[in-house]
Amino acid sequence: MNRSASTETQSASELIDKRIADLADWRGTTLSAMRKLIKEADPDVVEEWKWMGTPVWSHDGIICTGESYKSVVKLTFAKGASLEDPAKLFNSSLDGNVRRAIDIHEGEELDADAFKWLIRAAIALNTSSKKAKPKRAK
Repeated sequence: MNRSASTETQSASELIDKRIADLADWRGTTLSAMRKLIKEADPDVVEEWKWMGTPVWSHDGIICTGESYKSVVKLTFAKGASLEDPAKLFNSSLDGNVRRAIDIHEGEELDADAFKWLIRAAIALNTSSKKAKPKRAK
């Protein structure tokens, strides 16, 4: 499958903007709201576009992805199984050893403060993992 020239020249942020606009329903509104909360939690977050069209937010590693399906917006945390979740936001992929996800259905609202806390916890985990890795011998 060839990627279009416009996709190759657009930034990840522009592609995420386009995805949100193309959804044009509650899923776009939800994805936009979650994106805003991620940026509030971490103004230095890096937006990426991976895996043939998945919005990804990173800081010293992947924090989470934002996928949209017919009946759900799914935020999958790359290292979610290693995060505490005192507000019990994770409600999907609970049996995995690494990832955890939050499925948001139409009309549902997420606790914004708890979500931002989870974003910051994921960043702290990424940052601590980065520092813990020993350097290779030359």
